[in-house]
Amino acid sequence: MSALRMMGKTAGSVLLYAFLTGLAAFALLPFWWALVSSFKHNTEIYAYPPRLLPPRIDFTNYANLFGKQFFPRWFANSVALAMTSTFLVLFFCSLAGFAFAKYDFRLRNVLFAVMMGSVMIPFQLTMTPLYAEMNALRWLNTYWAVIVPEMAPAFGIFLMRQYMVTIPSELVDSARIDGCSEFRIYAQIVLPLARPALGTLAIYSFMGSWNSYLWPLIVLRDAQLYTLPIGLAAMQGQVVLKSVDYGMVMAGALVSAVPIIIVFLLMQRQFISGLTLGAVKA
Repeated sequence: MSALRMMGKTAGSVLLYAFLTGLAAFALLPFWWALVSSFKHNTEIYAYPPRLLPPRIDFTNYANLFGKQFFPRWFANSVALAMTSTFLVLFFCSLAGFAFAKYDFRLRNVLFAVMMGSVMIPFQLTMTPLYAEMNALRWLNTYWAVIVPEMAPAFGIFLMRQYMVTIPSELVDSARIDGCSEFRIYAQIVLPLARPALGTLAIYSFMGSWNSYLWPLIVLRDAQLYTLPIGLAAMQGQVVLKSVDYGMVMAGALVSAVPIIIVFLLMQRQFISGLTLGAVKA
């Protein structure tokens, strides 16, 4: 009886892993098709039946892509904007989270509730007044209009506050007794303990800034200031009388995915720790 039960458990495990492998292959198929298409000529992409392997490795699409007038500039713009935005989000969200978690001030709960309520307001409702504000500040067609509105998102403040609540207040009180300033307590005691939450927020912030399309498209008008999502869309929109060069577009999409993959690989330990903060009871 035990042997039959063992065989049934093994068969169930095999079927489960086979099912999960099939799902993973199905999810990775678009990425594989983009990779293969980036090495194909445009006519080979439209070939039927489609080939899952390129007939030859050809880097023409990548050479044409980086030979474009603005593509290297778009890539540099995206890197600079994403890194700057991520740094500012980590600083201001951690600072606000520390204040909400460790300071008892008047209307603290009311302010926190109002901040969390702002998450329920769709961006489409705030887009017009925000555009008018950027226009009044004369920030249109500048990176200030892209960075400043997302400098302290409510989700980031909530995440940092929820984690910093779990840090013992006795550590903060002991540091105050020893004569530490409030900013030194924040920088040298609280932030090192909040690295899992900071890593999680850094990945979310970098991905959000890197993939942002609608708001930069509205406020940026100069092609030299475009980010990669806008630039790749512009590469397709410029084609009117001839077909889109999908091989070059696929190459651009793959190049744009590289920084996100690198950031995730560098910070995956903190990201996983941040996702499992409440999974283990102390």
